[in-house]
Amino acid sequence: MARTLVIIPTYNEMDNLPRMLDCIEATGLGLEVLIVDDGSPDGTGQWVKDRTGERKNLHLIQREGKQGLGSAYVRGFRFAIENGYDYAFEMDADFSHDPAYLADFLREIESNDLVIGSRYITGVNVVNWPMNRLLLSYFANMYARWATGMPIQDATAGFKCYRVEALKSLDLSKIRSSGYGFQIELKYKLWKKGFRIKEIPIIFRDRTAGVSKMSGGIIKEALFLLIRLRLFGGSA
Repeated sequence: MARTLVIIPTYNEMDNLPRMLDCIEATGLGLEVLIVDDGSPDGTGQWVKDRTGERKNLHLIQREGKQGLGSAYVRGFRFAIENGYDYAFEMDADFSHDPAYLADFLREIESNDLVIGSRYITGVNVVNWPMNRLLLSYFANMYARWATGMPIQDATAGFKCYRVEALKSLDLSKIRSSGYGFQIELKYKLWKKGFRIKEIPIIFRDRTAGVSKMSGGIIKEALFLLIRLRLFGGSA
């Protein structure tokens, strides 16, 4: 059977992570989970560490301080490559990414290199977001399509499944962006290399516990990344 790793970056996710891990295990898909914790003051990392001995499918990388979403995923990708996994997920701990969709991703990744959980491929499937954030996301994706030329409806989506062989084709040391920018950059690089990309519809629900990590800096970073991609293409 294919080995699959679910990579979940965390920072203060004790309100969500224990239940998320139970839900992933309850899918019966035999998935392994890697938590990349950035020194959570609420004890998220220590809680995971205390359970890695009893849960053989649970792995932990602890980092000092907040180093960003993009670098957390890159560290997770390196773990997946080094340990011989076939597929790797990006997934949030806060239930905005529903574990019920994991089986759908795994069916589609068998014939694709990247499967994206799309909020916009069948309309607007977002629940509980304030209107200003929804409009920001929607128009950011319109701009991303124009700037990059990618035929992807949800370029900023963060619920994804990669074929690890596709990740091996990337120079991960050159990935510097985080947040929205990171999500766009990875899709763009794989699209430019000609990998098979498919979007599947999901319903995205805003977190009900914990605090959002979105910031103005993440949005600005994504904007400048898109400008670079528009001007310089694959050399950005």
